[in-house]
Amino acid sequence: MGTVGSTDETAGERHQLINVAYRLLGSVTEAEDAVQDAYARWYALPRSRQEEILSPGAWLTTVTSRICLDLLGSARARRERYVGAWLPEPLPDRTGWDRAGGADPTGPADPVDQIVLDESVAMAFLVVLESMTPAERVAFVLHDVFRYPFAEIAAVLGRTPAACKQLAASARRRVSVARAPVTATGQADVVRHVKEAWETKDIAALVDLLNPAAVMTADGGGMAGAVLRPVEGGARIAQYMVAIADKAPGLELLERSVNGVPGLVAQRAGVVMTVASFDVCDGRVTRIWAVRNPEKLRPWAWESQGLSGASCDY
Repeated sequence: MGTVGSTDETAGERHQLINVAYRLLGSVTEAEDAVQDAYARWYALPRSRQEEILSPGAWLTTVTSRICLDLLGSARARRERYVGAWLPEPLPDRTGWDRAGGADPTGPADPVDQIVLDESVAMAFLVVLESMTPAERVAFVLHDVFRYPFAEIAAVLGRTPAACKQLAASARRRVSVARAPVTATGQADVVRHVKEAWETKDIAALVDLLNPAAVMTADGGGMAGAVLRPVEGGARIAQYMVAIADKAPGLELLERSVNGVPGLVAQRAGVVMTVASFDVCDGRVTRIWAVRNPEKLRPWAWESQGLSGASCDY
């Protein structure tokens, strides 16, 4: 991890810590706060104590994970007060935006840019993580995603390595029920067809693209119009999507990478209104996750435009 107590080396751990914290929390904002808190605790240590710590990076990871564990423990109560369904914050792929003339590559560092977009941040995967207990989620993410040994995870959870191994195994069973994701190319084709059918308000085409048992979940957080309960059934979802298009003239649909997977972004007058993620199986959409809470869409703002006044009545 570098020279003991080196400020430069501990600062270099931020990339890894942000990646760990986002997967544990599903929130960029909370992940950044957790990492900032961990660094504050590090710098608050006396110099003599810092020099006693053989691996500052491991210490920061342990502290960050404990902070995330505490946040996950209180999340249930916070989400009970949340208006409607709660979904993880969607992540843009900034490299694609740069080519399109979007985010400024010369701007200040952003935690979003430090998160590695792989299968462990796909919306479908994050939603499964949400079904786990806090201890299961920490054990699984640290071990199965980041390959930390159970002896180190035990220090985070305050349990024995054997107990942590059992927690990870329990979490793994939850993940195993989810099928392997389709290729990016296969999903991109389906998403493109959904976009075309949505733009033309072709209900029949949408129904054909949606699994009859498909489910759509929307997250408006009480700050943007959104259905409070999941919409179930391909036909009902298709009708709802067309109703959205009718109520939002001038809405532009863009194909974008969402958490590293092909998705759709809806914007109006240059302001992002909705970011939609899809789960695809056998060429049909089985799940749609639509994030409309403007607080969760800040990383998606094009150029210098903010998200004030981004809500609309769908």
